[in-house]
Amino acid sequence: MAQPAHRHLPYPTLAWPLEISGSQYVPVAWSDIAGWDEDDHLQAYRAFRISCQQISAQPTPSADPRALGISLREPCRAARAADVSDGAGAKAFFEAQFMPLRISRLGEEQGFVTGYYEPVLDGSRTQTDVYTVPLYRRPSNLFVRGFRQSDAGLPNKGEVFRKIGRRKLVPYYDRAEIEDGAIAGRGLEICWLKSQTDLLFAQIQGSARIRLEDGSTIRINYDAHNGYPYTAVGRILIDRGIIPREQMSMQRIREWMEQNPDGAGELRRQNRSYVFFREVQLGDKDEAVGAEGVPLTPGRSIAVDRALHVYGTPFFIEGELPIESAQSRTPFRRLMVAQDTGSAITGPARADIYYGAGAEAGRVSGRFRHNVRFVMLVPRSLDPIGRGRKMPLPDARPSAKIAKLFPQADPPGDQRKDQNDGAKPPQAVKPPQASKLPQPSTTRAPASATPMAAAVAVPLPAARPSVKPGGERHRPPRHHIYRRRR
Repeated sequence: MAQPAHRHLPYPTLAWPLEISGSQYVPVAWSDIAGWDEDDHLQAYRAFRISCQQISAQPTPSADPRALGISLREPCRAARAADVSDGAGAKAFFEAQFMPLRISRLGEEQGFVTGYYEPVLDGSRTQTDVYTVPLYRRPSNLFVRGFRQSDAGLPNKGEVFRKIGRRKLVPYYDRAEIEDGAIAGRGLEICWLKSQTDLLFAQIQGSARIRLEDGSTIRINYDAHNGYPYTAVGRILIDRGIIPREQMSMQRIREWMEQNPDGAGELRRQNRSYVFFREVQLGDKDEAVGAEGVPLTPGRSIAVDRALHVYGTPFFIEGELPIESAQSRTPFRRLMVAQDTGSAITGPARADIYYGAGAEAGRVSGRFRHNVRFVMLVPRSLDPIGRGRKMPLPDARPSAKIAKLFPQADPPGDQRKDQNDGAKPPQAVKPPQASKLPQPSTTRAPASATPMAAAVAVPLPAARPSVKPGGERHRPPRHHIYRRRR
């Protein structure tokens, strides 16, 4: 039988302070998470148990700045020992082992989600008049700085070279050079596809199922890239006025490419990035394997920013997504597990939802590009406000009596410069302006919500938003179709 909810359990000592760069987060009560009670927690529990296989198998690092990666081992040990067979038991497990934190990018309230899937494509082991486009494995002369050539699934970031002679390293071939035959005839072909569009979509998604003419299936996964940054083909179509932003989807890109083969070739070559694959031994009923090295669960697995988060972390996502149709707004309130990553998935509240394999999964996931709210579940061995205890606080406000002696209204900038002859006002007598003081967060968890409720009640300064030159906030990419996976 599963353990009761966490509020009836003794709390472990909070050990490591939690710090996620560029983010703002605050503890919340489970009851404040819209849709938490109605979700099917058993599905999320099973996905989490799959991640635990990798988490438990990893050696203990000597030093890990992301304490979350270490602390997930305790919930995994509890999951192995628990007897969870229904949704109520799974819900109690998560409430007992984790604390919920509302998380977002600095200065923003919501995050952003897109979707991805595993394409099912037709192919052939040999080149024919129909199957003319090679799908390549990683070349032996491709090097990623800091990694061995024998490593499987090289990172999708970093400097990539090809070796000439014994010592000389030069940038690897770009997409145009490879399409023109730069590495043809070297025995690198895993199989052959019908079109460059099919290949591009397999590269965007990072995996695919290739149906051969004899009825068998090849399963392929991302293995390496050529070192060039991904250029969003969908963004180019929007900027050129070809496809309106509100109509953008993977399906619209494919339709345009099929109707404009010459333009499709020019568009592809704007994206110099190129992905190489490896063949993986998976059955027809097996799901694609994510970057964590475990099978993905449709509708429960997400890709996250690997620089900020660790695999196996549960996230609850609240929002409305166009699942039934492009115009629908279906409530999406679901507990997900981070098991994958992608080069365009950046930021603390940014996720790519894995939606399964095949054309229908592609149509649905291709419509996802929506703002949602994120709740991150962190193990109870972490202290989400530990860093805040060391944060310098602003000086206390002056008393009302003193404030009357020093009015807060300032003249316009030009007048102020004239009056003070360009000098700064005397700091010893002028109190800080209230409008420029960091404002405390107004979101607070109830006393029963977390073991450190008293500490949470202390007002903390709110983070200032990240602002680009010109006053425009930094925001995550708006279309998953613009990026290359892993």
